[in-house]
Amino acid sequence: MRRRAFLAICAATGASGCLGDDTESDGDAGPGAATTGDPTATPDPATGTATPTRSPTGTPTQSPAPTETPSPTATPEPTPTTPTGTPIHAAYETTEVEVTTPDGEVLGSVTAAIADTGDLRYTGLSETESLPEDRGMLFVYDEVGDHTYVMRDMDFGLDIVYADDEGEITRIHHAPAPGPDEDGEDQTYPGRGQYVLEVNEGWTTERDVEEGDVLQFDL
Repeated sequence: MRRRAFLAICAATGASGCLGDDTESDGDAGPGAATTGDPTATPDPATGTATPTRSPTGTPTQSPAPTETPSPTATPEPTPTTPTGTPIHAAYETTEVEVTTPDGEVLGSVTAAIADTGDLRYTGLSETESLPEDRGMLFVYDEVGDHTYVMRDMDFGLDIVYADDEGEITRIHHAPAPGPDEDGEDQTYPGRGQYVLEVNEGWTTERDVEEGDVLQFDL
């Protein structure tokens, strides 16, 4: 009877947040309290009611996982080609040839295809359309000897460099390309050595290479 009288008084006066003395709260909240019980919620200035820091679906908001940056892919070295796109001496082994003074000063270098058999030496550069500035051909013999090189079927001029078994240059020829109606057979260039380096005509002049300088390479 006393309980009913108390509730009646609450209803009549319109008291806010009025609960019976023996009734437990069911989770409803009065003004200024968080509707979810979230202590990090911030009050909504329009209503005075706190707004929870949750997504619209009620799922806690998470930062997106960091995206891994793919490692750069190594780019393979391109195969040297002539201006027409033909690979340069693709079937040949090559070596780096440096030309130095007797004191070791580097005057120039080329990547040289190795011609170390009779067939390769006979063909030489006659089947090569053109030669990049950093390329050449190294002719290799078993021992020092006298040799004669010709400009057979050549399409461009050459510097023909003879060197002994120690790599010391013994002779340099500057051989122009054969004329339009010539096959180059009459253009002969003798010398003595165990190695012969062929590069573009004028290559040795531009780098002040002369007899007594040295070819440095590994075979």
